[in-house]
Amino acid sequence: MARVWIEDRSSHSDYKQALAQAKTSRKAAPGRWRVRWYDQFGKQKTQTFRRKPDAEERQAALTQQLADGSYRDPSAARVRLSEVADEWFAAQHHLERSSVGRYREHLELYVKPRWGSVRVNQLRRDDIEQWIGELGRDGGGARGDALSPSAVRGIHRVLHMVLARAVETGRIAVNPAKGVSLPRVASSEHVYLDYEQLDRLAEAAGTYRLLIYLLGFTGLRWGEASAVRAGRVDVDARRVHVVEAFAKDSAETYLTDPKTHERRTVPLPAFLADELRPVVSGQRSETFVFTSRRGQPLRYANFRSRVFAPAVREAKLDHLDGLSLHSLRHTAASLAIAAGADVKVVQQMLGHKTATMTLDTYGHLFPDRLDEVADRMDAARSRALAPADETGDDSV
Repeated sequence: MARVWIEDRSSHSDYKQALAQAKTSRKAAPGRWRVRWYDQFGKQKTQTFRRKPDAEERQAALTQQLADGSYRDPSAARVRLSEVADEWFAAQHHLERSSVGRYREHLELYVKPRWGSVRVNQLRRDDIEQWIGELGRDGGGARGDALSPSAVRGIHRVLHMVLARAVETGRIAVNPAKGVSLPRVASSEHVYLDYEQLDRLAEAAGTYRLLIYLLGFTGLRWGEASAVRAGRVDVDARRVHVVEAFAKDSAETYLTDPKTHERRTVPLPAFLADELRPVVSGQRSETFVFTSRRGQPLRYANFRSRVFAPAVREAKLDHLDGLSLHSLRHTAASLAIAAGADVKVVQQMLGHKTATMTLDTYGHLFPDRLDEVADRMDAARSRALAPADETGDDSV
């Protein structure tokens, strides 16, 4: 049977009954011509028309749409965005807990209030672009504060993923959030400390001196460094085993796997291993090495404002625009590269998922070794050809 066909309802009892009722009640006459079709999922659909040419036009359009894959169920397209958003969010089992909290906030504060009651087939790209502009000016009315470009991009990403779900489930053919103009995020220059600056900062941090050194020489992320336990520090082998990290959602701070789920082992400079030895010796293996003065896990915001910022001022480094705790990770990478580490070593140390990520971030720090490579090739050629030259063998 054809996937799309037309049937004449004039002999059907239900049509005759509806026609008679229409004549007596002055209602519109029922449709005589019924278009039937099977959608891409094998489900039968119908639509009636009073005029045969209209039914034939619909039949032709459906036939084309089903053939080229552009068909979308008209009734499914009328679903409201809030329903698709809830469906999408419920399927995000693979997300990190912190991402779940952030996505939920974007949905509830920004996406749903503006688009929740709108049918997904009524969303238009120009309307979304206008909303993007409003978010940057006044937060779209959610809180009244202008949002940063990165925040606007994060909110748009959530809307884009919700509408991608609508496309995947056959509700709409095209994602109207795709390709919209987004605010540019200004690229910030990385701040790299030299050995002397790092030493001054560590000394200014007082009791957290070793934590500053750990961050500045190993490149651990803040969440990883604050979650280091005594049993994970092998001072004899000069290694730190990174197996967990602190993360934060909208409700609380919690322990999870390291970012990118890559557990790794990071080398310690000898001086740092020696200084950590008395700190971890005799401690229970599960004890956190660095804690608050009350023995609680360190909190990023508190440490930044109460320890790091004062230490930056005391070390007279406050002239370095953009200096942050994360700058110590950049510092570790730059010191390792300057010491001769290749890209794979730096990748392993930092826990990057790929060497490409390392090169994209720090590629400019690696020395230009083109002349060195050419010199080595020249020397290798000379060594390879030396025996023939010495014997005077001219054979080819």
